[in-house]
Amino acid sequence: MKQRYLSLLEDLYLKNADPAKAIPMKKYMKERFEFFGITSVPRKDIYREFFKEKGLPDNKEISNIIKELWEKPQREYQYFAIFLLGKMIRQLDKDHISLFELMITNRSWWDTVDAIASNLVGPVLAGDKNIIPEITGKWMGSGNMWLQRTSLLFQLKYKNGTDKKLLFSLIKELSEREEFFIRKAIGWALREYSKTSPDSVSEFIANIKMSPLSVKEGMKIIVKSSSQI
Repeated sequence: MKQRYLSLLEDLYLKNADPAKAIPMKKYMKERFEFFGITSVPRKDIYREFFKEKGLPDNKEISNIIKELWEKPQREYQYFAIFLLGKMIRQLDKDHISLFELMITNRSWWDTVDAIASNLVGPVLAGDKNIIPEITGKWMGSGNMWLQRTSLLFQLKYKNGTDKKLLFSLIKELSEREEFFIRKAIGWALREYSKTSPDSVSEFIANIKMSPLSVKEGMKIIVKSSSQI
C-alpha cells in the first residue's frame, strides 16, 4: 500500500528535480542531506498535484508511510512527511507520539525538528494536556538534544494557553547548557511568549542565569517595543 501511495510522489520529484539548486540546498544544510533541488514553491505545486490524484491515506497506514519517507535520502521526502501529517492533524492523537519521536531523533536537524515541534507535537499535546508532564519529562530526561528542543518549542503557538510554569521550568533545567540549538530554542520560546506576557518574560530573564544568546533572543520584542515608546 505505501509503495503504491508514494509512487506518484517519486515520479513528481524526479520530474521536477533541479541538480543545480540541489547543490546550495545541500550546502545550506551543512552537507547532511541529499536534495532533489526542489524549493518551497514548486514543492507546494507538487503536493497539490499529488493530493489531487492520491488524496489522503487511510489513518492505519500513516505510520508505515511516514517511516518509509523518513528512510529516503532526499530531504524533500521528509518535508512531504511533515506536510502530510499536518493535513491529517485532526486524526492524530497521543498514539502518534512515538512516531513523532522517531522523526525527531532520526535524520535530525532544525528544519524538520522545529516543524514537528510546533505543527505536530504542539496540536496533539494541546488536545490532551494531561499527558504533557509525562512526555516532556521523558524527553527532557532522554539526553537527546532534539527531544529537549522540542519540549521547549511545542508551545510556540499556544499564546494564552501556554503553560508558563512548565515553560519556565524547562528553561531553568536547560539554561546553562552549551549547545547552540538549546540556547537558541530557549530564546525563541521566550521571545514568542513575550508577545503574550512581556512582563513575566522580562522578570524571568532578569532572575535567571542563561546564555547571552538566549537573553538576546528572548528580549528582542520587548526591547523593540520599549524603544518605540
